[in-house]
Amino acid sequence: MKVAVIGAGIVGVSTAYELTRQGHTVTVFERHGSVGEETSFANAGVVAPGYVTPWAAPGMPLKVLRHLLGRHAPVRLGWPSGAELSWMASWLKACRSITYFSNRERMQRLAFYSREQLHATAARERIEFDRSQGYMVLLRTAKDLALAQNNLQFLRDAGVAHKLLDAEQALALEPALNPETALHAAIHLPQDEVGNCRQYALLLKQKAEDMGVRFAFNTKLLPLSRSHPTELQVKGTDAVLAFEAVVVCAGMGSLPLLRPLGVHLPMVAVHGYSVTAAIRNPLDAPRSGLMDERYKVSISRLGQRIRVAGSAELGGSAQKHNPAALETLYKVLSDWFPGGAKISDNLQIWKGARPMLPDGPPILGASGVPGVWLNLGHGSSGWALASGSAKVLSDLVSDRPPEIDISGLGLDRLRA
Repeated sequence: MKVAVIGAGIVGVSTAYELTRQGHTVTVFERHGSVGEETSFANAGVVAPGYVTPWAAPGMPLKVLRHLLGRHAPVRLGWPSGAELSWMASWLKACRSITYFSNRERMQRLAFYSREQLHATAARERIEFDRSQGYMVLLRTAKDLALAQNNLQFLRDAGVAHKLLDAEQALALEPALNPETALHAAIHLPQDEVGNCRQYALLLKQKAEDMGVRFAFNTKLLPLSRSHPTELQVKGTDAVLAFEAVVVCAGMGSLPLLRPLGVHLPMVAVHGYSVTAAIRNPLDAPRSGLMDERYKVSISRLGQRIRVAGSAELGGSAQKHNPAALETLYKVLSDWFPGGAKISDNLQIWKGARPMLPDGPPILGASGVPGVWLNLGHGSSGWALASGSAKVLSDLVSDRPPEIDISGLGLDRLRA
């Protein structure tokens, strides 16, 4: 079947690869000049399925309100638009316990499957990218440990390999941790990892091209047509490109493409920040990935670089940086690895729009319009969910039963 994939972030590239593996002829359309230029560009790089959870959780609204008053708040609120206010109202409803637990199970089911698919693809294609094994959640105080008890119980119930460490044990695994920063305990997940998402996307793109996938970069498409939804028109041209199926993976750019079809998704951009710097001294740098639970900031070892990432900013734009958000990233890095990174020059500072649905899980599957498929709304978990989402979507397009239960991951969830 002749298939168009719109969007060449990690989700789109992975989807094109999986569709090609199943025998389809695939063309990827991307408005930028390369893959992974937006949300996939400099994300945290964390692949930790046990910590993939909805942002809509019981008690979260009160936490957000408290955070808004803090100097180093992990959540920041700009001046919201009407769509963002509507999204917030839906998010509040999704914070109910029964909704949260259903959505967490859906996301983590997909996340564990996605990690399997990521490892299988990297091994099959012999893709070598910057990655580090292991993930540690740092708990500064006894209060932080008490707040983490629900997550610990879930890890136990789900059979996720983990160990609760005291400060001495954590320092043994990450000897460069600053001993002068208070550390009460840590949760170590040895099977989780961090990896360079964009680097992987670039390498997977090369493999996909070798298999016959065509990439059309710097190509902006007009919105899809209700009368001919699988025919694409490039902006500024009269040419019409006919396909048998179209898979929309364009993040926030998907909304105007789908609007003429009557497919309206309650998806908004929740912006995140990252700072990436070269390692100054390997002995002072992290060995793998860590998360400061207090500030919701991750620190990742990516080859010879360190990336610190965090913040959830609703409202505003990707072009305008909030100095306070960046200050928090620098603070957390300095707290734990004060001599690990060269922060005086050649820094890569990034702010990206994470397309997020109010209840958490992405939308995978049919759009309700014949021939148009959706792989959207992965939020801050796109890297952790991309490989599994791509395999599920390609199975559905190929009329094959997915290898996991996908109930609750379709568009019908939002219409219930």
